Formats: sequence, C-alpha cells, structure tokens
Amino acid sequence: MPTEALTLVPKTDTKQTMKDFKSDQEVRWCPGCGDYAILAAVQGFLPELGLARENITFISGIGCSSRFPYYMNTYGMHSIHGRAPAIATGLATARRDLSVWVVTGDGDALSIGGNHLIHALRRNVNLKILLFNNRIYGLTKGQYSPTSETGKITKSTPMGSLDAPFNPLSLALGAEASFVARTVDSDRQHLTSVLREAAQHKGSALIEIYQNCNIFNDGAFEALKDKQQAQEAVIRLEHGAPIRFGTPWTEEEGGDGLGRKGVVRDGETGDLVVVDVTERGAEGVLTHNAHAASPTTAFALSRLADNDTLHHTPIGVLRQVQRAVYDDQMADQMDAAVERNGKGDLSSLLAGKDTWTVVG
Repeated sequence: MPTEALTLVPKTDTKQTMKDFKSDQEVRWCPGCGDYAILAAVQGFLPELGLARENITFISGIGCSSRFPYYMNTYGMHSIHGRAPAIATGLATARRDLSVWVVTGDGDALSIGGNHLIHALRRNVNLKILLFNNRIYGLTKGQYSPTSETGKITKSTPMGSLDAPFNPLSLALGAEASFVARTVDSDRQHLTSVLREAAQHKGSALIEIYQNCNIFNDGAFEALKDKQQAQEAVIRLEHGAPIRFGTPWTEEEGGDGLGRKGVVRDGETGDLVVVDVTERGAEGVLTHNAHAASPTTAFALSRLADNDTLHHTPIGVLRQVQRAVYDDQMADQMDAAVERNGKGDLSSLLAGKDTWTVVG
C-alpha cells in the first residue's frame, strides 16, 4: 500500500501476516480488557503497510496501554510518564526512515503529558498517536482521570469529581492537529479503517480509541456498543456524505433510506444541533468535509457528545488536512546549513570559541 506518508520508510518484499507482528511475550492485561482488541487490530493491520518490522517502532509512556511495545514484534520503547510524544518526536526527526507510533492513555497523555501531546500535534511531527481513553486510571487502580465525567465517584473522588473533563478531540483540534479521529475498541472493522487512514497521512495523526476498562469503569461506552442503542447514538462520519444517523427513514415511509436524524447548523447560534429529518426534511443537513481548511466545523462536531450519555457521538475522521511536516522542515534546514557552511564539527560545537589548557 504505497502512501505519501511512508515514502521515506523502506518497503519489504517479504509477505507478512499478523503472526509476524506478535512478540514472544505473554500479553498481560485484565481478562476482558479492551486493549486486547486494539492490539489484535494493530497486529492484523500492519502487514498491509508492507514495511519491514525493523522500520516500525512503538513508543509508550506509563499505564496499562503502555505495555503495548512489549507485545509488538517491532522496535519499541516503554518510556516515562507522559513523555512518549517528546521521545517519539526526537526519533521521528532523527530517523525519517522509521514509521513511528505512540501508544498512550487518557491519564498519561492528558495529565502529566498534556504539554508534550499538544506541542507534538501543533508541530505536525510525523507521528501516529493512539490515545486509549477509558476515562479512568486503570494501572493505579481506579482513580479519576482527565477525561472522567464531572461527578465521577472513584477512590480519589469519593464525593464525586469536581473537574470538567478534557475532550481529547477538541484539544487536538485546538492544537491544530492535521489528522483527528475517533473509534471504538470493539468495532474491529471501523478501528482498522481509521488506522489505515492515519497511516496514509503525512504529519501528526491523533486517534482517540474508546476503550473499556471492565475492572474499574466497566460499561462506560455501553451506549456505543449495544447494537440498539448505538444506532441512535453513534454518528458515523464519512467524508463527502451527509451527516445522518439513526434508524433508516425508509422509502415506504417517504424517506431516502438514510438515518432519521441529521446534523445541521443552528441559524442563530452557529452551533451544530441534531434534528429529526422525518419532521423537518433533509434540507440543511451538513455534508461532512474532513478536508476543510478551517477546523471550526470539526471542533463543533467534537462537542456533540455529552459526557454523561454519549448522545450523540461522532466516530471516524473529523479532520484530515495537509500542512508542512516538522520532520521535513528540519531536514531542509539542516541541508541548507550544510550547503551554506559545510558539514559541522561536533567537537568544535561542544568546545565553543573559548578553550582552556589545564596545566598539572
């Protein structure tokens, strides 16, 4: 699958399978954890890229999700709390022949690692960031996290959390991320399709993955996973398609076969709102444009989901635009400097202009 994002990463002629990307390490998450599904999806998808395993690396921080590099038969690093984007930035800029992936969680990425995340996104470093969001601290046994809903009762908030939660997609869009998407751990087909689009993107890509922690926050995303509830709650975004969802409005009922609900822009406030298309018609329903230069509509879409009920929750690619990539810009600067001044001398750089001779 040749892509612009991977032109600098050497291809392999060896046919690969999911098994090639499984390490010999025992996978140790709690039984039923959503991380298993994400791991299987990533291992199953990577052979599509046609990249040698030694040219792929996974960098993680601290948390349940951060065990990920151990289970991938690629290069990787289990780094320090919140610093995975910073370490991955250094690697991506120094080794443009690598496909660099970051695996992080809502606590690791949005608490101690918040600044590292937003700066990697605003710089548009060529990283693929998988943010596992279970709205809880799992590794440290059930404290509230930066994405926990207000009023959440946990071991660290026995009377309910007072914090307003972060919306990871809104945060990424505010940081000018060039690719922003959301998917769900249990939807293998959708998760794989989003991973595929992220891999094809040149620049920073943030994928928020709703991931169930069945020990400390079980059922947090049940409204998006239960078949009947999901049809009314999940807004599946597709570039170029009307933003419609819900049970189909059938032709027998005088409809067009698409969902009974649609997303329109409020004429007074400019906000996006959900309407019943069967009552007001399909006029004014937005067509999703993931490639819009302005992130305004994507940001409004990211705010549709209510933290308590998850109605209504967009999944898919909210934004995908092309802009200058930090890695390329840095390489261009270095090439220009060498052309102008010649190859640098590290010893001279370290010594500077002032040197001393120590006489014993």
